[in-house]
Amino acid sequence: MSDSAVVRLRPRRIRKTCWALAAAVVVLFTVVGTALRGPTGDGMGTFQRGDQFAMIGLGVLIAAGILMFTRPRVEADAEGVRIRNVLGSWDLPWDVVRSVRFDRGSAWASVELHDDELIPVLALQVVDKEHAVEGVRALRALHADAGVSAPTPG
Repeated sequence: MSDSAVVRLRPRRIRKTCWALAAAVVVLFTVVGTALRGPTGDGMGTFQRGDQFAMIGLGVLIAAGILMFTRPRVEADAEGVRIRNVLGSWDLPWDVVRSVRFDRGSAWASVELHDDELIPVLALQVVDKEHAVEGVRALRALHADAGVSAPTPG
């Protein structure tokens, strides 16, 4: 690969699922919120306009939480790899990376560092099938092109 090669990957299936689920949650909470009228269940009060807005706002907050799962991505070039997961991100030069792994039975790929740390790459998930396999191959090719050799055991 040339030095200008850049690999940018995001999960596919989980993003579609999360967007659909987030939209459904907002619609559901909006319907429930607008249906809140009249006396409360215990008869001690009545639902107000603020209660309706609070219910809709709660739906928006839950949808935002669901959309956090669309955050994972990985970007790599000749210099290194940048991994962003749901929580946390890493910017790693290739010389600290031992290998790019996608173990049998694993739900997602991972990057193994020379200090034996394993960093999950949630952007490459098994449910994305060929897209994930191609992504792992592209990352492995960039790693190989970087010419980093594994340190020899002392």
